[in-house]
Amino acid sequence: MNDLSRNYINGQWVDWSGDTLDVHEAGTGEVIARVPSSGREEMEQAIAAADRAFDSWSESTLEQRIKVLEQLHVGLKERSGEIAETICREVGMPIKLATAIQAGMPATMTKSYLKLLPDFPFTEQSGNSEVQYAPVGVVGCITPWNYPLHQVILKIVPAIAAGCTVVLKPSEIAPQSAYILAEILDGTDLPKGVFNLVCGLGQTVGDTLIKHPDVRMVSFTGSTRTGSLIAHAAADDFKRIALEMGGKSASVVLPDADLGAAVKGTVNNCLLNSGQTCTALTRLLVPADQHDEACELAAAAVAKMTPGNPLEETTRLGPLASEQQRDRVFDYIRLGIEEGATLVAGGPEAPDGCDQGYFVKATVFGNVKPDSRIAQEEIFGPVLSIIPYQDEADAIRIANGTEYGLSGAVWSADQDKAKKVASKLRTGQVTVNGGAFNPQAPFGGFGHSGIGREFGKWGLEEFLEVRSLQL
Repeated sequence: MNDLSRNYINGQWVDWSGDTLDVHEAGTGEVIARVPSSGREEMEQAIAAADRAFDSWSESTLEQRIKVLEQLHVGLKERSGEIAETICREVGMPIKLATAIQAGMPATMTKSYLKLLPDFPFTEQSGNSEVQYAPVGVVGCITPWNYPLHQVILKIVPAIAAGCTVVLKPSEIAPQSAYILAEILDGTDLPKGVFNLVCGLGQTVGDTLIKHPDVRMVSFTGSTRTGSLIAHAAADDFKRIALEMGGKSASVVLPDADLGAAVKGTVNNCLLNSGQTCTALTRLLVPADQHDEACELAAAAVAKMTPGNPLEETTRLGPLASEQQRDRVFDYIRLGIEEGATLVAGGPEAPDGCDQGYFVKATVFGNVKPDSRIAQEEIFGPVLSIIPYQDEADAIRIANGTEYGLSGAVWSADQDKAKKVASKLRTGQVTVNGGAFNPQAPFGGFGHSGIGREFGKWGLEEFLEVRSLQL
């Protein structure tokens, strides 16, 4: 078991002797690590360190910031195997995918900012004014458990690049990769206090971070409910916020589309990380006369998703990250049956041979009503709802008929037609005919899915204030 009874504050590890939080292995349920259940005092110390470091770091040169990020990139690459296995065990993503995504994306995103920074206009001319982009200040980062290091990197790399200082509260469910990150940063030229890590519960350290007057921005990824609480708390102090929250994304299959390719692509997306993905395509919208065929294709696709130990290379569907999340998904599957949807595949139980850990069968519902709870609420598990529609206008209405707006997809034999429909979806990103994910494009949501954008220059701009000098 990994004993991580410490926080990283002001450039040094601070031992913790108080209560701890157990970290469980998703595939077995066993305790694999313990981390601090820190209190307000520890968080206040970290905020004070970040506040002291801000004046100096905010005036650091671009070359200094780039050098630190280069060192971070090297460290992420060197420890990628350790990162992949750590997150695989905590979250349940199969090791093959965890290597490419959970360990690969943080390094990729760091590299993307190294490419962007030299040409970013931190000052520019507008008429007789010099427009300056200044760091916002101390940033509080609160991150989730589903992509634990990737979501941290999306915040701290552009924040540090902007000249901000950071206090990170990682998820207590999957915190170990944040400790690896702190170890890497401790070996760089980053000045003490610029990055701080405090582990604990949201109602104590998270609450302190959100409400502290010296924290000028909160960047959060997680549930819409928690995001709403953060937005209300931040409003009292006029803090800046960046919120990336839930989703209930629709995959719209137009009548002329290749149904087989559309269903396969949707199922693969829906089941990525066992459905523990905010952008998961969890609603498959198909023409009513293609509904039954779509159900058959989806059942065949999920049958190929081999469940098992996520540390094995052959596993395609891992467990969920926690007992609480598994039970929540079971409840939603039972709810879908009660609501009258057709259970096409799966059900509210673990797959055969997966009695240990937090496994859920890949589940497909057909004849799902657009206003049913399983079609409206984020389940965050391997559950797909197939919804028939009557015509294109009906499909767009259904797709836009939730409080969320994070992602979506459109499939058609006519690319221009697909783009036209995509432009009518009230969502932050749309995949057209299986287009590849682009880490340089802005990422974020409409409505209850969020405020602000991550990735690329848009992610950097979130951490900058704008000032004009009239000359």
